[in-house]
Amino acid sequence: MKKPRLFVSMLFLFLFVSVGSVPAQVTDSFPGMASQPTTAIPNPPENPIIPFVDLSIRNPESEQEVAFSIQLLLLLTVLSLAPSIVILMTSFLRISIVLDFVKRALSLQQVPPNQVILGISLFLTVFIMWPTFEQVYNNSFRPLSEGTLSIEEAYREAEAPLRIFMYRQMQGSPENIRLFMSMRGLDQPNTLADVPTYVLIPAFILNELTVAFKIGILLFIPFIVIDMIVASALMSMGMIMLPPVMISMPFKLMLFILIDGWGLLTGQIVRSFG
Repeated sequence: MKKPRLFVSMLFLFLFVSVGSVPAQVTDSFPGMASQPTTAIPNPPENPIIPFVDLSIRNPESEQEVAFSIQLLLLLTVLSLAPSIVILMTSFLRISIVLDFVKRALSLQQVPPNQVILGISLFLTVFIMWPTFEQVYNNSFRPLSEGTLSIEEAYREAEAPLRIFMYRQMQGSPENIRLFMSMRGLDQPNTLADVPTYVLIPAFILNELTVAFKIGILLFIPFIVIDMIVASALMSMGMIMLPPVMISMPFKLMLFILIDGWGLLTGQIVRSFG
């Protein structure tokens, strides 16, 4: 046991001595290697490429600076809630639920993946909401960046198109608006301007959930009929141990492809927001 330890100790001693005695020609080929240690920080160049960033904190000089700091903090808070705004205040909610219903009605487990469904929902949302987003950009973001609007005015201008879009989806069934107005003890509104935003948003969410579930039920009915026919045929042939879903899924896919299901579904979803 002593010989291996003695060999290892001699090996480490040899490496230490060999590293410490660097030949002179090697140090000559790398100027400054012998005079400066390897841990030394090199001197910065005269014209650095990366700019210097200085973050300083000072006391506000006026009440306007205090108000601006608070407004900026509120703006950053709204930006942190942007994913929730996109999901709940746009057409994304209805589209994602309907596509998930289609996946379940076709008895598909892994195809298409959830990431693909969410991606399709996102780009369909951009397609449907593009006029609204364009109004928000032209009336709110661009004047704010040019300095012609304050943050509060820009918020009001950005809120208006979204309120009109949400209210347009509930024109035929304003029951959810009445529900939340009555729960808050507010009077019956005469116009859209009388409906607060904190009432309009939950009413819109419930309306989208209701519409999405209605569409999902209509999508399930023809595929349930196919499942019943296949199950009855298997039972009549005595194939009780064979899962009906395994046989009915190819027929569902063939029917969905023959009727151009994706095209019809996308067209009806887009028209439902008209």
